[in-house]
Amino acid sequence: MTKKQFNTLVQKHSPKTKKASTCAKAFAIGGAICVIGQGLFELFGHLGFDRDKSGAMASMTLIAAAALMTGAGLYDKLAKHGGAGTLVPITGFANAVVAPALEFKTEGFIYGVGAKMFSIAGPVLVYGIAASGVYGVVHWLLKMQ
Repeated sequence: MTKKQFNTLVQKHSPKTKKASTCAKAFAIGGAICVIGQGLFELFGHLGFDRDKSGAMASMTLIAAAALMTGAGLYDKLAKHGGAGTLVPITGFANAVVAPALEFKTEGFIYGVGAKMFSIAGPVLVYGIAASGVYGVVHWLLKMQ
């Protein structure tokens, strides 16, 4: 079977997607997550937190909610309809960290949950820490002049 024949066969048997409705759902659900985040930011501001702390509190609340929803199996149901709209906000990262950990909970807390949690988060954290270190050195060097 040639590549062209294989691709034709795959396209024939693959379910057809409705691009317009899929994009609309992703936009609506991703937008709703962002609206909730903005609402939390405003709420924490009204509770007396400054801008920086309000942003941090809103982010932490969204991460915790997404982690709990992933553990309860609700985030996957939302992602089934929202697609990329659930991946782009910070809640998508929380889901990506918690989901692999839950799959390996039978292997124990350390070797299962703990090890698999960092299979996704580890590279992101390493890159973020390394990039911030490089940025700090460049900033320090430019400030010396």
